[in-house]
Amino acid sequence: MSTQCFRAAVIGVVVGLSLPVAAQNNGVPPAQARPDQEFVREAAMGGMTEVQLGELAGAKGMTEGVKAFGRRMVLDHGKANDELKSLATTKQISLEANLDAKHQAMLDKFAKLSGLAFDRAYVDDMVNDHKTAVAAFAREAQQGEDAEIKAWAMRTLPTLESHLREIQGLQKDLESGRVNPKPTR
Repeated sequence: MSTQCFRAAVIGVVVGLSLPVAAQNNGVPPAQARPDQEFVREAAMGGMTEVQLGELAGAKGMTEGVKAFGRRMVLDHGKANDELKSLATTKQISLEANLDAKHQAMLDKFAKLSGLAFDRAYVDDMVNDHKTAVAAFAREAQQGEDAEIKAWAMRTLPTLESHLREIQGLQKDLESGRVNPKPTR
């Protein structure tokens, strides 16, 4: 065996043996837990976004339905976020403290809207976001590797399904014109 081949073989063995150690040193559990960690990070970012958009809907909503749904998002997602932060801490999963660029841009877009344009855009976005969230939480509840994260997803899923039903009803009302704007003072 040539010296170069021998060195390459040694380097390959060293790198191969050091990967699990590197992952452990970064607080990353074995590879099968990574989808659970990604789920936690995405759920936390989504939850933070829902709270901030809910606050905006409570303040800017033109219809009482949008304002009430926004208040519900603040309460329900705020509670879920607190639970998730605690779970992430016990699992040594780091979470972002602020919205990422994509979610901040979404918040900024909604901040520029007003009146029924705000309500319609908010409702449409909430329908899409909750469809995506319900699918992700159902997948985690069924296929998650980490028992505690899986259980949290399972406990949270009925609330998200309820949000989806409520916002879909509000969407139908807005589309049909059955929702009247709140009186201005």
